[in-house]
Amino acid sequence: MKKEWHTENPMACPMVLVINRIGGKWKPIILHMLSSGTMRFGELRKNIPPISQKMLTQQLRELEADGIVSRKVYAEVPPKVEYALTSLGTTLKPLLQDLYAWGEQLQEQGLT
Repeated sequence: MKKEWHTENPMACPMVLVINRIGGKWKPIILHMLSSGTMRFGELRKNIPPISQKMLTQQLRELEADGIVSRKVYAEVPPKVEYALTSLGTTLKPLLQDLYAWGEQLQEQGLT
């Protein structure tokens, strides 16, 4: 695999594309949670305690707009909304598993 540094147009770098889609403090965590299956908004919020409702909503909307997460609304009261990885989002699973494994290694080495 040839690595190009895109010095003439850094925005053309594939890494920039990826980080723009899934980077940040919350998106990788949200994607990690959804990699185990469909979840409701409240479940996500409960499993990511420091995230605010506003931030979770914003991040989910961005992931949905990028085609990585799907949102299904059920016509019932109270409203039921479920989130899941799309087929594109599912392609991220190996990367998320690798990041998780790396985090475990850092913990084992006391680098937290």
